[in-house]
Amino acid sequence: MLPSFFIAHGSPMLAIENNDYTQFLNQLGRDLPRPKAIVLFSAHWESGVQQVSRVDQYRTIYDFGGFDRSLYTIEYPAHGSNEIAGEIEDLFTKNGIPFKNETTRGLDHGAWVVLRMLYPDANIPVIAMSVNPALPPEEQYKIGAALSGLREKDILIIGSGGTVHNLGALKWADNGKADSWALEFDDWLAGNLEKWDLESLFNYNSLAPNASLAVPPYGNEHFVPIFYAMGAADNQPKAALLHRSFRYGNLSHSVWQFG
Repeated sequence: MLPSFFIAHGSPMLAIENNDYTQFLNQLGRDLPRPKAIVLFSAHWESGVQQVSRVDQYRTIYDFGGFDRSLYTIEYPAHGSNEIAGEIEDLFTKNGIPFKNETTRGLDHGAWVVLRMLYPDANIPVIAMSVNPALPPEEQYKIGAALSGLREKDILIIGSGGTVHNLGALKWADNGKADSWALEFDDWLAGNLEKWDLESLFNYNSLAPNASLAVPPYGNEHFVPIFYAMGAADNQPKAALLHRSFRYGNLSHSVWQFG
């Protein structure tokens, strides 16, 4: 059975950088058994109703500005899978989860930056999924849990975002040191993920130290993919932190394995 993952996609610059984090993701893709397909919940696709992609071949979306021009030439021409999308829709129907099909949207950088580092040949079918930051964490978790059986079919489930993501607090002159407030929040999160303490995690905004800095109330979309990924391992509740580093003072690069 494949695990599910929460993977930070960081800055778009990761797509052209060579550092400890990109090397870790490159190696992770080589170490994992080759999946039949990848289901990916991206922080950069927000929707009030769960969206399920039915796309034959994805275009690459450059949903950022002001970065190195070479980023805008990168293509990740992944194919979709109507078969796997249909299985997902059946599971959502069975579990009473409303959804819609999306037939034209490409892959945003929350998806393709991560996928390109894991599987650079773009030869594994991808089903892109939206997230709804307005849902309570319990409901986000339930959406992931509805898909937990897919892991037994060698389908890899990923939530792409960032545990600490506050663009207003970034220090672009990176000195390599992590801000203490970011570490305190991330340490609290790690302790509760490892205990699988759902009650505490679902109430992170009132219980976690520095929660309003790490996960700004106006921008929780990068944090919530962790609940979808965690829910996908509800049938095998264990969590392991595989990598953690920080850029720009407090932008987290973390990889959590669930299951």
